[in-house]
Amino acid sequence: MAAKKSEQALVSEWRELLALHARTLGELDRALERHGLGASDFEVVDVLAEAAEGGDACLRVQEIGSRVHLSQSALSRLVARLERSGLVRRAMCSEDRRGVRVELTDAGRALHTEARPHQRAVLSRMLNGVGC
Repeated sequence: MAAKKSEQALVSEWRELLALHARTLGELDRALERHGLGASDFEVVDVLAEAAEGGDACLRVQEIGSRVHLSQSALSRLVARLERSGLVRRAMCSEDRRGVRVELTDAGRALHTEARPHQRAVLSRMLNGVGC
C-alpha cells in the first residue's frame, strides 16, 4: 500500500509540474505578445543574447537546439521566421560548411532588451517559491 501511495504522489507531482509549465508558457506568450514574440521565439533570442554577452557573437543551430526544447525542424522554422523578421542573421560555418551559424541583429538585440524584463517578471511571478 505504501509503494502505491508513493507512486501516486510521484504521478501527482509530475502532473502539477506539467500544469505549472503550461500556465507559465501561457503567461509568457501573453506577456511577449506585445513584442511580437512567443515564448519559444524569445527563448531562442535570449540564448543568442546570452551567448553574445559571453563573447560568442553567434551559435550553431545545433548549439541553440541543445539549449531550447524544440525539435530540429521546429527550431529551423523558428530561426527562419526570426530571420524574416530581421531579428537574426544566418550564415554558413567557415569551419564546417554543413553547419549554420545564427546571430542576433541590432534589431534582435534591441527587441531582446525591450522584452526581457517582461519575460523575467513572468518567470519570477510564476516560479518563485517553486523548489525541486
